[in-house]
Amino acid sequence: MADLPETTGQTPNREELLKMAIRTAQAGNKQAAKMMFRRVLAEDKRNERAMIWMAKLADSKNERMQWLNRVIQVNPNNETARETLRKMNYKRSASENRILLTFGVIAGVLLVLGLVILIFVMTMR
Repeated sequence: MADLPETTGQTPNREELLKMAIRTAQAGNKQAAKMMFRRVLAEDKRNERAMIWMAKLADSKNERMQWLNRVIQVNPNNETARETLRKMNYKRSASENRILLTFGVIAGVLLVLGLVILIFVMTMR
């Protein structure tokens, strides 16, 4: 913890730890940052900034969504969490719609092909 403030010479307070965690995350040290954010959250379970950063550092979409939902539980007016969740849900539904559209097109092509074959067979008799 070389980033400790020189003035205290002791364990950083929650705000200092949060700032250190943010700097650590920005520097790319994800695991160390997550440890610090967890420590902040152990002391303050409602710390929105720590939860938003945990969402940014999440290893999966599900984990990211859990952190963002937790932020909204603490503060239903948190626009960052709301907008991020909205975008994630939009991307997921757009992906699902593309899959449905693809299967629909394939089914349509197969149906037309089946009708063409049926007409061809009927006219050959």
